[in-house]
Amino acid sequence: MGAGRKTQTFILKENAPSTPNLANNSVCARNLRKSHLGGVIFGCKNSTIKECLFKQLFGLPAQHFLYVKNIDPGLPLLLFNYSDRKLHGIFEAASPGQMNINPYGWTTDGSERTFYPAQVQIRVRLQCRPLTEDQFRPVIADNYYNQTHFWFELDHAQTSKLISLLSSLAVAPSISVPQNTEKWRTLFRAIPSPDKRESDEGFKPSASEVGFVSSKQSNGKLVSSDVTPSLDGDNEPLEADLDKQVLENDEKDLIFMKLKELALNRERLDASLTGYVEDTAVMNDVHLEEEGLVEAQMVSEEKNEESPVLSSDLQSVIAQLIGEVKELKAFKAEQIDKMGYFQQRLVEAEIEIQRLKDHCMMLESSSSPSMACVDETVIESFGEVQLDSNELIFLVGGNDGRSWSSALDAYSPSRDVIKSLRPMSSVRAYGSVAKLNGELFVFGGGNGCLWYDTVESYNPANDQWTSRPSLNKKKGSLAGVALNDKIFAIGGGNGTESFSDVEMFDSDVGRWISTQSMLQKRFALAAVELNGVLYATGGYDGRDYLNTVERFDPREHSWTRIESMNIKRGSHSLAVLNDKVYALGGFDGSEMVPSVEIFDPRHGPWMTGDSMDQARGYLAAVVVNDSIYAIGGLKSEDNVVNTIERYEEGQGWQVTNLKAVGKRSFFSAIVL
Repeated sequence: MGAGRKTQTFILKENAPSTPNLANNSVCARNLRKSHLGGVIFGCKNSTIKECLFKQLFGLPAQHFLYVKNIDPGLPLLLFNYSDRKLHGIFEAASPGQMNINPYGWTTDGSERTFYPAQVQIRVRLQCRPLTEDQFRPVIADNYYNQTHFWFELDHAQTSKLISLLSSLAVAPSISVPQNTEKWRTLFRAIPSPDKRESDEGFKPSASEVGFVSSKQSNGKLVSSDVTPSLDGDNEPLEADLDKQVLENDEKDLIFMKLKELALNRERLDASLTGYVEDTAVMNDVHLEEEGLVEAQMVSEEKNEESPVLSSDLQSVIAQLIGEVKELKAFKAEQIDKMGYFQQRLVEAEIEIQRLKDHCMMLESSSSPSMACVDETVIESFGEVQLDSNELIFLVGGNDGRSWSSALDAYSPSRDVIKSLRPMSSVRAYGSVAKLNGELFVFGGGNGCLWYDTVESYNPANDQWTSRPSLNKKKGSLAGVALNDKIFAIGGGNGTESFSDVEMFDSDVGRWISTQSMLQKRFALAAVELNGVLYATGGYDGRDYLNTVERFDPREHSWTRIESMNIKRGSHSLAVLNDKVYALGGFDGSEMVPSVEIFDPRHGPWMTGDSMDQARGYLAAVVVNDSIYAIGGLKSEDNVVNTIERYEEGQGWQVTNLKAVGKRSFFSAIVL
């Protein structure tokens, strides 16, 4: 159905000391904070949708409890049918997200524990015609991590837009689903297996539970439809169906039960007619009662000779109730139209608010000293500004603290202006970037759930991406360096192990070739080229963070260990300024650090440099006009940095007022 994960992670292996764990947290979700969570989409297929609605229960594998636990009663929920790829709604949570509401749910005979213990009870808020994927995909475009799969967590703006779309397609409910009130709660237990019946002998479904399941008569019994859990742990539909459950019930008792409920609810229906504010759940209950009434009449007519059930008094009550239901339907239709109108206005207002926020940010930037000569039209119209292409920083993918990104942006630090270019074919973080033949090559990384071996290149001349030959392995947090018209993909990891492997791409050969491996495994390392030699520093080897450094000379075709850094570093960044290598920030095994070390190949050991103002890892560092820019990164696991610092030799680090980039981490940056 869905998945949840921590977006900010630092390491690879479970046994690394005192650090967040990437392997445990790499599951598919945006990991929105509870305050940012506006709604959740669950999954189903044709064979499961009726059962999910009948049991009023959605479930996920245990690892997805990371975000299921953030569901509170009343949170909007939607249901995506993988069979026809349509989105159903509008539902809402009737309970908090919990573990094992039904510990035997979605098993063939109740003989084993459920594979989907992260569960939430649901109820119908408003029955609507489903949305096709073409209709809802634009609203959640940022959630798609490949062509057919998307993250199920929705922010408030996405939820509002989807509810508005669905509300415009509202219909009188046609599926007999219990709604909104505790009296319809189902006993969430499967029929026990033979070896369990002794202990579970007392379990029998009540008349009210059986009466509202979509069923058919068979030899005097009510037979429920086939059911199966919606998805497996990889977000794919399951194929196994459960055996049909035969629920015995006396039809006469069922008829009397429904008639009694109708009579008891008449006063509530009268009260609803006098109120102006619509309660959608009440409307749905009324419709269910009407359906139950029709069913009761049909059954009564078929069995009239054996057991006359409906007296003339009851017939009169029924006729009156049907008339009141029609009035309620007309009132409901009017309210739906009004609700759709106001929700559309709300969406438009949210868009306008965001536009005004962006505008305010631009005005704040323009008030800084570095922006004094740039007017508002220049800020808003990047394409009209004459900029030096040598100072443009290309920012690739990453995460802003809320979601993964496929974006490619061009940023001018001298003007604090950013322009969105054509995005990549998929979201990408933990990747690497290098330039070759005037193009930007992006390779490896992942989407927080899957690691990639894919490679694509961007041509700034025509704003187009081109698919390139894939790496030999799926890997992320690797380093990428161009040398002698070749690209080297160095180290990295795949979620279970760190690599020492090095792959080389030669455009003449047209594929990635395995070349000489490093002396140590390195995940979350940093590498750079200086004077025709490659340097690989730090990283994580599967057991500990490293301070060691290796150098690769293509003339010798071998890696050699050289002087180590003074401290251990992973998820750091390297930059070359005036023929010296700068190692910036990173994670030392315990915390993010602001420290900087400098290596001059002509003088040997690493020297301690001026520290940055802000501790940060998973940052990007580039050199523009003899200055190093340290951009974004993480200060801690849940704290994405939104500041940019600039370093000049002899002047140290300065915190700038540059704001256009905003919060970014797990991204790549390069100057072409």
